[in-house]
Amino acid sequence: MAVEYQYLVRIVGNDIPGERKMVVGLTKIRGVGYMFANTIINVLKINPDQRIGYLSPEQIKSIESIIKNPSASNFPSWFLNRRKDIETGEDKHLITSDIAFTVRNDIEREKTSGSWRGIRHMFGLKVRGQRTRCTGRKGGAVSVAKGGKIMPARGGVAAEGAEPAAGAEGAEPTVEAKEGSEKKEAPAAGKKEAPAAGKKEAPAADKKK
Repeated sequence: MAVEYQYLVRIVGNDIPGERKMVVGLTKIRGVGYMFANTIINVLKINPDQRIGYLSPEQIKSIESIIKNPSASNFPSWFLNRRKDIETGEDKHLITSDIAFTVRNDIEREKTSGSWRGIRHMFGLKVRGQRTRCTGRKGGAVSVAKGGKIMPARGGVAAEGAEPAAGAEGAEPTVEAKEGSEKKEAPAAGKKEAPAAGKKEAPAADKKK
Protein backbone atom coordinates (compact mmCIF):
# COMPACT_ATOMS: atom_id res chain seq x y z
CA MET A 1 0.00 0.00 0.00
CA ALA A 2 1.51 3.33 -1.08
CA VAL A 3 1.80 5.97 1.63
CA GLU A 4 0.72 9.49 0.72
CA TYR A 5 3.59 11.96 0.79
CA GLN A 6 3.35 14.70 3.42
CA TYR A 7 5.14 17.98 2.87
CA LEU A 8 5.12 18.75 6.60
CA VAL A 9 5.30 16.08 9.29
CA ARG A 10 4.48 16.94 12.91
CA ILE A 11 6.35 14.89 15.52
CA VAL A 12 6.22 15.80 19.24
CA GLY A 13 5.00 19.31 18.42
CA ASN A 14 7.77 20.00 15.85
CA ASP A 15 7.05 20.61 12.16
CA ILE A 16 9.64 18.80 10.05
CA PRO A 17 9.90 19.26 6.25
CA GLY A 18 8.96 16.09 4.36
CA GLU A 19 12.00 16.20 2.03
CA ARG A 20 14.42 15.61 4.93
CA LYS A 21 15.96 12.19 5.39
CA MET A 22 15.08 10.25 8.53
CA VAL A 23 18.19 10.92 10.62
CA VAL A 24 18.42 14.60 9.67
CA GLY A 25 14.69 15.16 10.17
CA LEU A 26 14.58 13.60 13.64
CA THR A 27 17.52 15.70 14.82
CA LYS A 28 15.38 18.82 14.25
CA ILE A 29 13.59 17.86 17.49
CA ARG A 30 15.29 19.50 20.47
CA GLY A 31 16.69 16.75 22.68
CA VAL A 32 17.19 14.23 19.86
CA GLY A 33 20.75 13.95 18.59
CA TYR A 34 22.29 12.01 15.73
CA MET A 35 22.96 8.84 17.72
CA PHE A 36 19.54 8.95 19.37
CA ALA A 37 17.80 9.34 16.00
CA ASN A 38 19.87 6.55 14.46
CA THR A 39 18.95 4.21 17.32
CA ILE A 40 15.24 4.98 16.88
CA ILE A 41 15.49 4.10 13.20
CA ASN A 42 17.27 0.81 13.98
CA VAL A 43 14.71 -0.18 16.63
CA LEU A 44 11.72 0.49 14.33
CA LYS A 45 13.45 -1.04 11.26
CA ILE A 46 13.00 2.07 9.13
CA ASN A 47 15.15 2.75 6.07
CA PRO A 48 17.56 5.59 7.02
CA ASP A 49 17.59 6.87 3.40
CA GLN A 50 13.79 7.23 3.37
CA ARG A 51 12.30 10.72 3.24
CA ILE A 52 10.45 11.64 6.39
CA GLY A 53 7.41 12.68 4.35
CA TYR A 54 6.69 9.01 3.51
CA LEU A 55 6.20 7.97 7.14
CA SER A 56 2.89 6.34 7.95
CA PRO A 57 0.73 7.52 10.90
CA GLU A 58 1.61 4.31 12.80
CA GLN A 59 5.33 4.92 12.37
CA ILE A 60 4.94 8.52 13.56
CA LYS A 61 3.13 7.34 16.71
CA SER A 62 5.81 4.74 17.46
CA ILE A 63 8.57 7.35 17.02
CA GLU A 64 6.79 9.71 19.44
CA SER A 65 6.35 6.96 22.05
CA ILE A 66 10.08 6.10 21.93
CA ILE A 67 11.13 9.77 22.22
CA LYS A 68 8.81 10.37 25.18
CA ASN A 69 9.77 7.17 27.02
CA PRO A 70 12.99 5.61 25.66
CA SER A 71 13.45 3.40 28.74
CA ALA A 72 10.37 1.39 27.69
CA SER A 73 12.18 0.45 24.45
CA ASN A 74 15.24 -0.87 26.36
CA PHE A 75 17.38 2.19 25.71
CA PRO A 76 20.49 2.18 27.98
CA SER A 77 20.55 4.74 30.79
CA TRP A 78 23.71 6.41 29.47
CA PHE A 79 21.74 7.31 26.35
CA LEU A 80 19.45 9.64 28.32
CA ASN A 81 20.16 13.31 28.97
CA ARG A 82 18.71 13.55 32.52
CA ARG A 83 20.10 10.77 34.69
CA LYS A 84 19.28 10.50 38.40
CA ASP A 85 16.96 13.48 38.57
CA ILE A 86 17.35 15.46 41.82
CA GLU A 87 13.63 15.48 42.64
CA THR A 88 12.64 11.94 41.61
CA GLY A 89 15.98 10.12 41.31
CA GLU A 90 14.86 8.55 38.02
CA ASP A 91 16.58 8.47 34.64
CA LYS A 92 14.70 10.72 32.19
CA HIS A 93 15.10 12.05 28.68
CA LEU A 94 14.05 15.67 28.30
CA ILE A 95 12.84 17.12 25.00
CA THR A 96 11.63 20.44 23.55
CA SER A 97 10.80 23.14 26.16
CA ASP A 98 11.39 20.81 29.15
CA ILE A 99 15.15 21.16 28.61
CA ALA A 100 15.23 24.96 29.02
CA PHE A 101 12.80 24.82 31.95
CA THR A 102 14.86 22.23 33.83
CA VAL A 103 18.17 24.00 33.22
CA ARG A 104 16.72 27.28 34.46
CA ASN A 105 15.46 25.61 37.64
CA ASP A 106 18.84 23.98 38.25
CA ILE A 107 20.64 27.33 37.96
CA GLU A 108 18.20 29.04 40.33
CA ARG A 109 18.65 26.23 42.88
CA GLU A 110 22.44 26.64 42.71
CA LYS A 111 22.13 30.40 43.26
CA THR A 112 19.78 29.94 46.22
CA SER A 113 22.07 27.41 47.91
CA GLY A 114 25.06 29.75 47.49
CA SER A 115 27.28 27.07 45.97
CA TRP A 116 30.43 27.81 44.01
CA ARG A 117 28.61 27.15 40.74
CA GLY A 118 25.74 29.40 41.82
CA ILE A 119 28.08 32.28 42.64
CA ARG A 120 29.79 31.94 39.26
CA HIS A 121 26.38 31.98 37.58
CA MET A 122 25.39 35.15 39.45
CA PHE A 123 28.49 37.02 38.25
CA GLY A 124 28.23 35.68 34.70
CA LEU A 125 31.57 33.86 34.88
CA LYS A 126 32.68 30.50 33.51
CA VAL A 127 31.35 27.58 35.55
CA ARG A 128 33.11 24.49 34.17
CA GLY A 129 36.71 25.42 34.91
CA GLN A 130 37.51 27.39 31.75
CA ARG A 131 40.11 30.14 31.87
CA THR A 132 38.94 33.75 31.99
CA ARG A 133 42.24 35.58 31.71
CA CYS A 134 42.15 36.05 27.94
CA THR A 135 38.80 34.58 26.84
CA GLY A 136 35.18 34.98 27.87
CA ARG A 137 35.61 38.69 28.44
CA LYS A 138 32.37 40.65 28.59
CA GLY A 139 31.68 44.35 28.18
CA GLY A 140 33.72 47.10 26.55
CA ALA A 141 37.42 47.81 26.92
CA VAL A 142 38.55 49.50 30.13
CA SER A 143 40.34 52.80 29.43
CA VAL A 144 40.60 56.42 30.54
CA ALA A 145 37.40 58.36 29.91
CA LYS A 146 37.75 61.19 27.39
CA GLY A 147 36.89 64.71 28.52
CA GLY A 148 34.29 66.93 26.86
CA LYS A 149 34.93 69.74 24.39
CA ILE A 150 35.82 73.28 25.63
CA MET A 151 33.18 75.92 25.07
CA PRO A 152 34.26 78.57 22.52
CA ALA A 153 34.68 82.24 23.57
CA ARG A 154 31.86 84.72 22.94
CA GLY A 155 33.94 87.09 20.79
CA GLY A 156 35.08 84.43 18.37
CA VAL A 157 35.27 80.70 17.82
CA ALA A 158 38.26 79.20 19.63
CA ALA A 159 40.17 76.25 18.27
CA GLU A 160 38.89 72.88 19.43
CA GLY A 161 40.72 71.77 22.56
CA ALA A 162 42.52 75.15 23.04
CA GLU A 163 41.82 77.65 25.81
CA PRO A 164 41.50 81.40 24.98
CA ALA A 165 44.73 83.32 25.54
CA ALA A 166 45.01 85.77 28.45
CA GLY A 167 44.26 89.37 27.37
CA ALA A 168 42.79 88.31 24.03
CA GLU A 169 39.87 90.30 22.69
CA GLY A 170 36.52 88.79 23.53
CA ALA A 171 37.94 86.66 26.33
CA GLU A 172 36.09 86.95 29.61
CA PRO A 173 38.20 87.74 32.70
CA THR A 174 38.66 84.88 35.09
CA VAL A 175 37.37 84.80 38.65
CA GLU A 176 40.85 85.35 40.06
CA ALA A 177 41.36 88.46 37.87
CA LYS A 178 38.07 89.94 39.06
CA GLU A 179 38.98 89.41 42.73
CA GLY A 180 42.40 91.06 42.19
CA SER A 181 40.88 94.17 40.57
CA GLU A 182 38.49 94.65 43.48
CA LYS A 183 41.37 94.58 45.98
CA LYS A 184 43.33 97.25 44.07
CA GLU A 185 40.54 99.84 44.28
CA ALA A 186 41.20 103.23 46.05
CA PRO A 187 40.85 103.27 49.85
CA ALA A 188 37.76 104.70 51.47
CA ALA A 189 37.52 108.46 52.34
CA GLY A 190 39.06 109.51 55.66
CA LYS A 191 41.59 106.72 55.71
CA LYS A 192 45.28 107.31 55.01
CA GLU A 193 47.49 104.75 53.49
CA ALA A 194 50.27 103.51 55.76
CA PRO A 195 53.75 104.73 54.78
CA ALA A 196 56.02 102.29 53.13
CA ALA A 197 58.54 100.51 55.29
CA GLY A 198 61.86 102.37 55.67
CA LYS A 199 60.51 105.79 54.60
CA LYS A 200 59.70 108.69 56.97
CA GLU A 201 57.39 111.60 56.26
CA ALA A 202 59.06 115.07 55.97
CA PRO A 203 58.28 117.66 58.74
CA ALA A 204 55.64 120.32 58.02
CA ALA A 205 58.19 123.22 58.23
CA ASP A 206 60.24 121.81 55.39
CA LYS A 207 57.17 121.45 53.27
CA LYS A 208 56.40 125.23 53.54
CA LYS A 209 59.84 126.12 52.20
